Amino acid sequence: MPAQRSGSLLATVKAVLWGFLGVRQRGEYEKDIKRLNPLHLMVAGIVMGFVFVGALIALVNWVAG
Repeated sequence: MPAQRSGSLLATVKAVLWGFLGVRQRGEYEKDIKRLNPLHLMVAGIVMGFVFVGALIALVNWVAG
C-alpha cells in the first residue's frame, strides 16, 4: 500500500517555482520528494507553465501594441 503524502498546496507551489528557477538544494529536493505527491507536482507544473506562457504572450502584446 503506498504511503500517504501530506504536502500542502503552498509547499507544492513553492517546490514547482524553485524547479522553474533551477536553484534547489539537494536536501530540500529530497524532503519534497518524500513529502509531496508527484501527481500534484505535475499538475501544478503544467498549470504554472501555462500561466507563464500566457504572461509572456500578454507582455509581448502589450509592448508591441
